[in-house]
Amino acid sequence: MRFGLFGTGHWATETHGAALDAHPGTNLAGVWGRDPEKAATLAQRFGVPAFDDVDALIDACDAVAVALPPDVQADIAVRAATAGRHLLLDKPLALNTVDADRVVDAAAASGIASVVFFTQRFHPNVTAFLAATAAAGGWQHARATMFASIYQPGSPYGGSLWRRQHGALWDIGPHALSVILPVLGRVTRVAAMDGPSGMLHLLLTHDGGTTSTASLTLEAPTEAMTRDVTFYGDNGIESVPAGAGSVRAAFGLAIDQLLEEIESGTRDHRCDVRFGREVVAVLAAAETARRESRTLDLPA
Repeated sequence: MRFGLFGTGHWATETHGAALDAHPGTNLAGVWGRDPEKAATLAQRFGVPAFDDVDALIDACDAVAVALPPDVQADIAVRAATAGRHLLLDKPLALNTVDADRVVDAAAASGIASVVFFTQRFHPNVTAFLAATAAAGGWQHARATMFASIYQPGSPYGGSLWRRQHGALWDIGPHALSVILPVLGRVTRVAAMDGPSGMLHLLLTHDGGTTSTASLTLEAPTEAMTRDVTFYGDNGIESVPAGAGSVRAAFGLAIDQLLEEIESGTRDHRCDVRFGREVVAVLAAAETARRESRTLDLPA
C-alpha cells in the first residue's frame, strides 16, 4: 500500500513517517510539507521524493497519512478522499463541525477506509480495558485529569502555533474523549469553564444521564504533570491504564487496522472519521460554552 506522508514536524517524522517506513505492508510514495526545505530533508531520510504539490502526491499514492494542524488536515483529507485515497489521520479531525462533516461526507461518497489516530485507542491493553469496562456497565461518572507541560525547553511541541492558539481543549481534549466516550456513550450536554495556567474544565452529560468531567492544560508546572482517567459506578472504581508500548508501535497498529479495513471492505472502524467528527462536535460545543458562559445541548 503506497502512502503519501503529509507533514514534516516531530510527530510526522518520528511517529507517522518512522512507522510507515518500518511497516512490512506499506511503502512511502513521498512527502509533502508546508516548508519545502523540511520536506526535502525528511524525504531524503526515507529515500523518497519530496512533492511540492498536494494533489501530485495524492495522485502518487493509495492512502494518505496526515500529521498537520487540524484545519490543514481537513482540507487535504477531503481532497484525498474525493480522489479515492484511504485516510490515516490524526486527532482532532478538524477545528469545527463544518470541516469535519466535509471529511465524513467525502469518505462516505468515495467508500474509502479511514482511521483517526487517537493514541490511547491503539494500545492493546487500553483497548482491552475499555471493552471490558463498557461491557461491565453500571457506570455513573468519569473523571479525566490531563495536565501536560509542552512549553518547557526541549519540547518538540512548544513551537506549535495551532496548539498555542487553540490550547488544551483541542490538543489533549480529544485524548480524554477518546477513552470516555466508548464507556459512557454519546455526549448530550456540555459546559466549560476556564482555570489558571491555560486550564479548562469540562462538564459533560452522556446518553442515559451519566456524567463526566475533564480538566485539561498544556501549561502545568512540571511537578504537577499527570494523566488520569477514572470511572465510578456500581462496580466500584476503575482507572484507565497507561498505554503499554511506544507511540510508534501504537501507530503501527493503526496502520494494521486501516489495511484490514481496506482488505475486508468493511467501513466500521471504531476510530473512523465519523468518530472523529463526534469528538469535534463536543470540542466545538465546549469552545462555545466557555466563550458564552452557558450550557449547550448537542443535537442527537
